[in-house]
Amino acid sequence: MKLLSWNIQWGRGIDGRVDLQRILKTIRRLDQLDIICLQEVAVNFSGLPGSEGENQFEILSAGLQGYTAIYSPATDIPDGHGNRSLFGNAIFSRLPVGQIWRHLLPWAAEPETPSMQRTLIETVVTTAFGPVRVLATHLEYYSRHQREIQIEAIRCLHVEAYASTKRMPKSAEQNGPFDGCPRPVEAILCGDMNFTASSNERLQLLASFESGIPAFHDTRTLLYPGLPHAPTVGIHPVNFVDRPECFDYIFITDGLKSHLKSCHTDAETQASDHQPVWIELA
Repeated sequence: MKLLSWNIQWGRGIDGRVDLQRILKTIRRLDQLDIICLQEVAVNFSGLPGSEGENQFEILSAGLQGYTAIYSPATDIPDGHGNRSLFGNAIFSRLPVGQIWRHLLPWAAEPETPSMQRTLIETVVTTAFGPVRVLATHLEYYSRHQREIQIEAIRCLHVEAYASTKRMPKSAEQNGPFDGCPRPVEAILCGDMNFTASSNERLQLLASFESGIPAFHDTRTLLYPGLPHAPTVGIHPVNFVDRPECFDYIFITDGLKSHLKSCHTDAETQASDHQPVWIELA
């Protein structure tokens, strides 16, 4: 199974052009991917630089035939013309998809600090080595405090998922809303975390749990212990970091470590202000 995570910056490249076909071309060039997790996918948001308000989720879905497409907008606001403007994350899966959850992450009031609503998509996919929860998110950039409470919320959701693996369906009606799909223990968490590899936020996310709940592990560190993380921002000129840094990660839980075969970063593309990262599990 090959899984990619990429903040596509609403399709806006280093050259300032919004080009969703360029995003799709880059994804196809990288590998035969089974799961594609994208951040900053916009719908009807003409105020974004370079955008004409296109339905980016629709364009990406059309270009990824054979994938189940899941959208989780974090921002959902009126556009002033009777429609809605949406901004959030998306998952595209060629593997069978079970239940889907869309979690809004905490958004603490910080009047002096720019921030936006953030979301976490959680979905169960069936792999050759069993069912796995795939979680994709995009944490706050401007506020470390926001990131910390968002990480704590994700950890709490992971604990909740672990507890719910023992939940039995209660519905007497077949395929009723009480018949939720099984929620497996093992998980993959990915996205633009907006923290560096040396940050306390990364340590917070990787901290162990009690009661046998599987911890998260950094795939890059598992494969290349002692080596610096490959940068995912600042390789090409951007205005939000002083030097190349790693902001984009893929984490896996204990039971998936033996399946991890490779971890990659594409340093070449300039189709976004972030670089794509992907892993292979076998």
